[in-house]
Amino acid sequence: MAANRHFGWDSFLVRFVFAIIVVFATYNPEGVSYYHWIAEEFPTFTVFKAFVGVVLLIGWIILLRATLGSLGFIGILLASAFFGLAIWLIIDVIGLSADSQRVISYIVAIMLASVMSIGVSWSHIRRRISGQVDTDEIERDDI
Repeated sequence: MAANRHFGWDSFLVRFVFAIIVVFATYNPEGVSYYHWIAEEFPTFTVFKAFVGVVLLIGWIILLRATLGSLGFIGILLASAFFGLAIWLIIDVIGLSADSQRVISYIVAIMLASVMSIGVSWSHIRRRISGQVDTDEIERDDI
């Protein structure tokens, strides 16, 4: 039997940092991202750029599959609405300028990383709240 590992804020923070790294390494408004790295010398492409692209793709697949598997389509819509409205509320209360493409880019990237980190963590959070455990059904022919 697998050990019952404790899931807490530190566990969520690790997942959130991973999502932030993947999102901001792919694209960020500062111009230091995979997108900008590829675009500045396009169509020249090196094996190193391809390798980094595959590493980023692996990170995206991990985040997206886990998020889709745990939240589902409706859950992703609800999480996106929650974080979108939370960011809108923060902009409204603090008075940040939403006219800037840079500000909007940061908002979208942080919202995307937030939704995916919740998605990656959701099975653990749900277990802590409800006591129910999520499992994937695996069919085996050799049983």
